[in-house]
Amino acid sequence: MIRISLDAMGGDFGPAVVIPGAAKALERHPDATFLIFGRKDECEPILDRFPKLKEKSTFHDCEVAVAMDEKPSAALRRGRYVSSMWRSIEAVKTGEADVVVSAGNTGALMAMAKFCLRTMATIERPAIAGIWPTLRGESIVLDVGATIGADAQQLLDFALMGGAMARALFEIDRPTVGLLNVGVEEVKGQEEVREAGRMIREANLSTISYHGFVEGDDIGRGVVDVVVTEGFTGNIALKTAEGTAKQMAELLRSAMSRTIWAKIGYLFAKGAFDRLREKMDPRKVNGGVFLGLNGIVIKSHGGTDAEGYASAIDVGYDMVRNALNDKIAQDLKTYHARRLPPAGPEEAA
Repeated sequence: MIRISLDAMGGDFGPAVVIPGAAKALERHPDATFLIFGRKDECEPILDRFPKLKEKSTFHDCEVAVAMDEKPSAALRRGRYVSSMWRSIEAVKTGEADVVVSAGNTGALMAMAKFCLRTMATIERPAIAGIWPTLRGESIVLDVGATIGADAQQLLDFALMGGAMARALFEIDRPTVGLLNVGVEEVKGQEEVREAGRMIREANLSTISYHGFVEGDDIGRGVVDVVVTEGFTGNIALKTAEGTAKQMAELLRSAMSRTIWAKIGYLFAKGAFDRLREKMDPRKVNGGVFLGLNGIVIKSHGGTDAEGYASAIDVGYDMVRNALNDKIAQDLKTYHARRLPPAGPEEAA
């Protein structure tokens, strides 16, 4: 049984999306149970409409909700210990839940998660990993917004954590990992990226297969299973891809409705367009994973609908079922054990 903690007040629509989304997720994962944190007067009327979900949920009344535009520092001061966001995270810390899902303010969620759960040993900064649709299926990209700037060691840590997530999500024994760069040649790019490439190559890690540098267009092609970058670049890449997908959809919609012949052509090609729409549906790949914390935290898009929120819950479910944090902890332990110098005669004795 997997226990899932939900911040019902997070996101643009709060419990109106969170609770129906949880009901959809329960249909796919009948072994799940839920802890729902939110305002009683807003949540319970909606929860009453889903008797199966209500039967498998425990509700906790929280009067304080973190606003989507609230500064992380202010949210931490005002919402610590009492907000739906904090208490849903705290349930993971106390062992009441296995994973927390929130569509709330990203900065506040990261601040509270770091403060409440703390980072894993040897991890300086956590990362947000996103699932990216590609021509080959799906890839993982990290960091997409948690850490602005990263040194070589942090990029190596991201590679280890991203590789562990790929093993948990895609069930790949040795996923391929690439460093995002301005070119594939070893002499190109910032010093931190080049150094990270050298460190990953020389580490000869058994849990990942280092591909080398990848460029921006390689992400969508699915050249590697995991793309590693720092948060500033990763977030720009993510928002650019989302914007381009929306632009292409709008241009295609406009072209298909321009003439009667275009409309007739659309009818003949409707099946293909439906498959394309399904592939590009952002709801299907919703759910960013906070990596590097002592607990699993999933960030859903704030503006998603119930189907998108259910997808974020699906990601959290899979991360728990496949022991994401155990894989990360073991990979980090193995890597850092190999970095230690060999013991001298006195230490060995």
